[in-house]
Amino acid sequence: MLFRREVLEGIAGGRIDRVFRVWAKPQVRAGSTQRTWAGTIVIDSVAAVTPEEITEEDALRSGFEGRVALLTALSKSRKEGGYHRVMLHLGGPDPRAELAENADLTDRELADLTTALDTIDNRSRRAPWTREVLRLIDEHPGLRAQDLAERLDRDKLPFKADVRRLKALGLTQSLETGYRLSPRGKALMAYLRSLTE
Repeated sequence: MLFRREVLEGIAGGRIDRVFRVWAKPQVRAGSTQRTWAGTIVIDSVAAVTPEEITEEDALRSGFEGRVALLTALSKSRKEGGYHRVMLHLGGPDPRAELAENADLTDRELADLTTALDTIDNRSRRAPWTREVLRLIDEHPGLRAQDLAERLDRDKLPFKADVRRLKALGLTQSLETGYRLSPRGKALMAYLRSLTE
């Protein structure tokens, strides 16, 4: 589930505790979590609702000026299906964020990260890619995923999935547009460069 920046800021600030979506069937379930740059979002409940069941409070607590504005936005959705109210809250910081900020890596941690990249590359159906993607992000922070993928002659969605794998290791950080290496990722890249010098 995607969130606009202002919605994530509202959730983090406690002003927003629900969002509305147009879905043929729910795309999230109660109890599930989603990691975002603002922290881990916890889904409390998901319920199908009719337009008549959407209240003024729903609109205000989802970041809209009023019920009419919310219903107007929902009616402009290009998706087919019914309206769903998703109640949620900020569960805490994204554990990857703390990991990503740690650039003080021991020799053992650097070796373990190198092994993790080798394992990903060895299991890949194509040529090794991890170091190339890290280098590209390092050289072009903030460049759109589409543009990064094109530089590698790849499709955007599989490229983004690969970047998420690197993010899970704490090596990259998502920006509003594109990515950058995290402090942890920069430390690893400096280490990898030192091995070839």
